[in-house]
Amino acid sequence: MRLGINLGYWGAGMDADNLAVAQEADRLGYDVCWAAEAYGSDAPTVLAWVAAQTQRIDVGSAILQIPARQPAMTAMTAATLDSLTKGRFRLGLGVSGPQVSEGWYGVKFDKPLARTREYVEIVRKAMTRERLSYEGEHWTLPLPDGPGKPLKLTVHPEREHIPLYIAAIGPKNLEQTGEIADGALLIFPAAEHLEATALTHIRAGREKAGLTMEGFDVCPTVPLALGEDVNALADMFRPYTALYVGGMGSRKQNFYNQLAQRMGYEKEAAEIQDKYLAGDKTGAAAAVPHKLIDSTTLLGPVARIADGMRAYAEAGVTTLTLAPAGFTLDERIAALRAGTEAMELAGLA
Repeated sequence: MRLGINLGYWGAGMDADNLAVAQEADRLGYDVCWAAEAYGSDAPTVLAWVAAQTQRIDVGSAILQIPARQPAMTAMTAATLDSLTKGRFRLGLGVSGPQVSEGWYGVKFDKPLARTREYVEIVRKAMTRERLSYEGEHWTLPLPDGPGKPLKLTVHPEREHIPLYIAAIGPKNLEQTGEIADGALLIFPAAEHLEATALTHIRAGREKAGLTMEGFDVCPTVPLALGEDVNALADMFRPYTALYVGGMGSRKQNFYNQLAQRMGYEKEAAEIQDKYLAGDKTGAAAAVPHKLIDSTTLLGPVARIADGMRAYAEAGVTTLTLAPAGFTLDERIAALRAGTEAMELAGLA
């Protein structure tokens, strides 16, 4: 199992610290550094900035939002970043959610699976540097009866096949991800539930494509906090968990709430959502079960973190992406270093 880090969203007041965290991860031998985007900072700019100031660590988008860009633009961005970084770029894609897609980008959130499949096919075709033509339900290139003509990518990426990941939560999306991608970006992963909530669906997709799990990167993001008081550390993540389970999406379309239900928290997920959507964010945070937080994070001293890492490796995780938590840069760096120490203690390094 390899280690990565996730810097999250840029522009939250910790940008200089984030660069220092990325540079320390690079020094420690972490495999990949991911950056996110929603409706603030964009991922490619951040990744270019981090890559220019690191040496060997890969940089990856977790995620580039599909409704934000035409697929050919994503191919251009991927090729450019791969060229600039000398082959250190990983392309992570996701459909985002209905609120962002329709509210921010003005793109209808319909048929996300079909849209993702076509998007991936176009990006991959463009990356081969063949002349680009495509006929699908969502994209037709070139447009018919117009002046457009099939063009080919003029940039020569470092690699023709850039590793492509999809952020997936629901069973159907996970299955399609196994079928068409090189890796899956997962969130709120509990080692004890990983087979039922994710891997069985990914495996079905791989089998549909005539593939095995060999070479497929199972890549969940897991917050890590170092300390002795596990309960206090878990409380740090109550607002974060409540936001996703309770307020990330509509009542009918909250993928994180549905995931919590599949992990056995049906009643609790409903209560968190009810309180959050009613404006009671404090109550929603209080309603998050400690076990839900503890099973989807790495909390405590190094030995306890090592036990958690071992459980993730045994469950089938191939790249464990850490989000090192702390109120100061020193605390985040300490958490980052604890990650490598725990890997060694668990016998996974």
